This record gives sequence, structure tokens and C-alpha cells, in this order.
Amino acid sequence: MADQVKYLSKLHDKHVLVFGGSSGIGYAVAEAATEHGARVTISSSDPERVARALDAITKAYPSRRNYVSGRPCDLGDEDTMDENIRTLFEELDPVDHVVFTGEFGLRKSADGKGVVELSVSATAPVGESVPPVPIANATVEDLRTAMGARYIAPALIAKHAGRHLRPDPGTSMTLSTGVVTERPIPGWSAVAGARSAIIGLGKNLALDLRPTRVNIVAVGAVDTGVSIHQDADRRIDVQSALESRTATGRVALAEDVAEAYLYCMKDMNVTGSVISTNGGVLLR
Repeated sequence: MADQVKYLSKLHDKHVLVFGGSSGIGYAVAEAATEHGARVTISSSDPERVARALDAITKAYPSRRNYVSGRPCDLGDEDTMDENIRTLFEELDPVDHVVFTGEFGLRKSADGKGVVELSVSATAPVGESVPPVPIANATVEDLRTAMGARYIAPALIAKHAGRHLRPDPGTSMTLSTGVVTERPIPGWSAVAGARSAIIGLGKNLALDLRPTRVNIVAVGAVDTGVSIHQDADRRIDVQSALESRTATGRVALAEDVAEAYLYCMKDMNVTGSVISTNGGVLLR
């Protein structure tokens, strides 16, 4: 007599759409959903990155080759963003779970000399510097860039997702933000505002899209493997600094935090919640 499969089958044959799924946390979520038997669509603004991610995931899970697909969707242009998202959902209908992930990583500042810090966005906004522009020097364009991919894109995704997700608590939408919403970082006011807005958006969407569930994952430092650094010594210095801030003594990997997104998809009782995965940085 075979064992029951009660928990590992919750995503079996469900259609999971992952925005930002071509790399980092998004790719890990796509992997995890594939491993749980879901039908997965990877979406990103860059068609070449989508193709590479699709090739990698089908090589890792050859038996699921026919259940993983990729669809480019440009979220970098506000003039076409709404139409691009609408077209994507119409092509993919129906969808069971929508995941809007962030590219969390350690990136080099615009001048190549600044302190390397964390960044989160589903698509890296064009022209954004890391660390971000201080609020004292921020222009309207800087603030618009900060809001574009971080807030406007997920808001428009929710607009169209609501028309294609079954009205059932078995469906969900999961957004992403960073721990800067809970632990302020000097000089990050412009970006922190956009990231904090995601929490307000997600909580309200949990009412507007009900009974579909909507949650937010707040992520701390993550080594996504796609970081850009000046040299190996610089990377070690940054890695050590980040490790010293955690209670676990390590920087998370993308596959660690992907579990938070799986939880949001699988628990039919969680909605309007912020799930924090941060290695204990808020404790110190």
C-alpha cells in the first residue's frame, strides 16, 4: 500500500507564473515549484535571460520539460507596461499562483567605488544607482524610477491577475519587498518608500482580490550568484559584513528564501500577511 501524498502535492499541476523568474530568487522559486509538480511559466523583461533560465531548469528537471515555459514581459517601460502584462495574462490564462519576486543581490554602485549594498526589484530599473540617491539629492525621475518596477509593476500585475486567477483561496499572489521596511538604512529613504508601499498594496489587495490570497515576502541579504563586484577581496569584505549582521552567521541562498514563497502558495489560510526571511537581522 502506497503512502499518502498530502502535503507535497499541494502545487501538483497548478500553474505558477513567476515574474523575475530568470535569475536569483525568482529562478529558485521556479525551480521549487517545478520540483513540487507545478506547471511553471518564467517571465522576465530580457528574452535571452528567459531562454537561459528555461534551458537550465529543463536540464535540472528533464521529466518536467513539457511543464515549464518562458514568456518575456517588459516591465521597464511605463508606456507599454500595462499592455505587456495584459497580453501575457491573456496568453497564459488560466493561472493559479502569481509570484512577483525581487532581484536581491549585492551590486556595485554606479561610480564603481561605492559601498556595495542590497537591492530588490523584479526588474532592475534602468538608471538606478546602488546605493540609491540620497533623498536630499533625489529628482522626480529618481523617485519615479524607484517606484516603477517596485510598485507600479506589481500593482498593474494585480490589476490583470484578478481577472485570470480563479476566485478561490487555493489561488494566490505573492509580492516581494526588503527588510529596509522594518529596519531603516541611512540614505535609503527614496527606495524604502517604494518598498514600504508594497506592504500597503499587498494587504489591501488581500481584500480587493479575495478569496484569492495575497501576501508579501520581506527578504534580507541573499547571495543570488548574480552579483557584480570589483574584485574577489571586495566580495569577501561585503560577505563578511553581511554575515556579521545576521543571527545565523550566514547570508541566505536563493533556495533558502524560496521556501517562503512556497509557503505563501500552499497555505490556504494565509493572506494579507508579511512573511519575513532575514537571518535574524532584526534581532541585532
